[in-house]
Amino acid sequence: MGQDQPRPEVGPPAESPVRPPPVVAFDFDGTLTVRDSYTAFLKWRAGPWRYAQGMARLIPAALAYLFHRDRGRIKAAATREFLGGVPRQVLEADARAFAERFSRSLLRPDAVAAWKRWRGERVRLVIVTASPELIVAPFARGLGADALLGTELAFDAQDRVVGGFGTPNCRGPEKVARLKAAFGPDLELRAAYGDTGGDREMLAMAEIKGYRVFKGTPQGPA
Repeated sequence: MGQDQPRPEVGPPAESPVRPPPVVAFDFDGTLTVRDSYTAFLKWRAGPWRYAQGMARLIPAALAYLFHRDRGRIKAAATREFLGGVPRQVLEADARAFAERFSRSLLRPDAVAAWKRWRGERVRLVIVTASPELIVAPFARGLGADALLGTELAFDAQDRVVGGFGTPNCRGPEKVARLKAAFGPDLELRAAYGDTGGDREMLAMAEIKGYRVFKGTPQGPA
């Protein structure tokens, strides 16, 4: 009789990697909201007289924008004018108060309805915005966002706003860079929603491209 052939070792079946849920990305200003939330926040916080004074001092920066067309630079100038020196804790409290007062008059009802429909799917819902994360954070928490990717304010050693940004302005290609940094270079972007050229690159990589699809007007008090 011939010798028995050695049997191959049989172990537990290899576990197939579980693919993470796809991402659905919403721009914030003009998409989830009817207008720019950061401008509205600065105007509300400053009050009419202080806001008018600040805007007058920003005229040179506005004129320079006509040549350089860098939205990040003019936004940084506005941040220095209206928020320079403000402690982080004070700003966070103001952002919460702003969201509590104005969310009903800022958020588009049809955009929120779409957000809630996606919440019923196996996806990760993300807000990707050029506005400062700190200002949008209370809205993101209220919506139950899985992540918020935005422009980060810069703070000094005493945790006060210095007037610049700690990250590049989260607009255009930076939106794609931030998504890939957060979810990996091979993320599956199931859908993306935006309303300006600053969302073009994000929309281009999405399976469902929602450009200016939300038109709803809020019914809440202004």
